[in-house]
Amino acid sequence: MASGKVKELTKDNFEEEVISSGKLFLVDFWAEWCGPCRAVAPIIDELAEFYEGKLTVGKVNVDNEGALAEKYRIMSIPTIMIFKEGKMVERIVGARSAQEFKSVIDKYLS
Repeated sequence: MASGKVKELTKDNFEEEVISSGKLFLVDFWAEWCGPCRAVAPIIDELAEFYEGKLTVGKVNVDNEGALAEKYRIMSIPTIMIFKEGKMVERIVGARSAQEFKSVIDKYLS
């Protein structure tokens, strides 16, 4: 699925990992069949590596986790969300460059 630094998120662990942890968290909502999702996957892995210790990164497979996709109103994938202290603070729809993701993430690291 992804590098060892990217967590697989499900309805069973999302609350604990993302919402209750209080950490800065990037969540990638994706699917196997989605070309842009596959294009952004190496960038997500790179971000997990680059921000290790500052940002936690996870992925939600929307085909397996329809309830989570519905809860967060995922209409297009990839959708990348940034959570800070349990609250969704940023939503990015579509593939972006690593630099574009970094500029968004860096806003929340200070």
